[in-house]
Amino acid sequence: MFKLSFPRIRIFCAVLVTLQLAVACGGGGDTAIAGVGSGGTGVLSGVVTKGPMGGATVTAYAIASGQLGARVGTASTDANGHFSMSIGAYAGPVMLQANGGTYTDEATGTPMSLAQGDVMTVAIPSVAAGATTSGIQVTPVTAMAQAIGQHRAGGMTDTNITAANTAMGNYFSVADIVHVQPMNPLVPGSGAGASQDARNYGMTLAAMSQYAKTLNMANSSAMVTAMMGDAADGVMDGKESGSQISMAMGGMMGSSMMAPTAGTSGLGAAMTSFMNSAANASGITATEMAALIQKLAHSGGRI
Repeated sequence: MFKLSFPRIRIFCAVLVTLQLAVACGGGGDTAIAGVGSGGTGVLSGVVTKGPMGGATVTAYAIASGQLGARVGTASTDANGHFSMSIGAYAGPVMLQANGGTYTDEATGTPMSLAQGDVMTVAIPSVAAGATTSGIQVTPVTAMAQAIGQHRAGGMTDTNITAANTAMGNYFSVADIVHVQPMNPLVPGSGAGASQDARNYGMTLAAMSQYAKTLNMANSSAMVTAMMGDAADGVMDGKESGSQISMAMGGMMGSSMMAPTAGTSGLGAAMTSFMNSAANASGITATEMAALIQKLAHSGGRI
């Protein structure tokens, strides 16, 4: 049975909200947006990473009553994935969504684009009006956490956002998935000066890429979408609320059902494979990543 994924639901909701606002405005006058105060101009900045993602569009959405609200800002990433945007006087929780853009796939070294329908997101608890919030990371892992927060009762409340970000960080042994910048394992010697958090983060993203390569996926961004769906209900078991996840394989391959062990021993094995491959230029060995590899390999999947 066809199942609409969380990213597609979010895109649909964003379009619907935009249309509703347009109708309400009637083409003239000012429309009040919940959470917008009279303070100064707020700024959000950070990096989009699935490999640094250049040319991506990053859109900020207000979160109202736990649900996706109006667009409050937008920006494009530079060649290294960096972005900076104004969100006016908005105050409250916010979700960033990245689509489009190109990145170098870790496992294959091939330039890829974020496929149509695939997005990466991050949810952030309340920001103050006029505040500058920097160092935000938008990654497959923050996207998984955002899916969890949205799935919980009450939706993306500050409490659910914070709990989901913390839980997803604990799962991959990263202290702060929203602010730790992942190490790029394709950069020679990048592991030498990287913290263990940054190493774990970077190798987790590489493991997702390697797993996609193992399955002969045409585009590894489809793995991000699958992982978001798998994480949404809080258990990595290849299912979303009891329904097995269908993964887009690309090209003539159609789709394939996600394995129950994809987010556990599957990622652990993929991380080992990547660590031992020529693609790993970081200088870090599989032995140095053994704790996370074993954690994933023997995980019960509960986030």
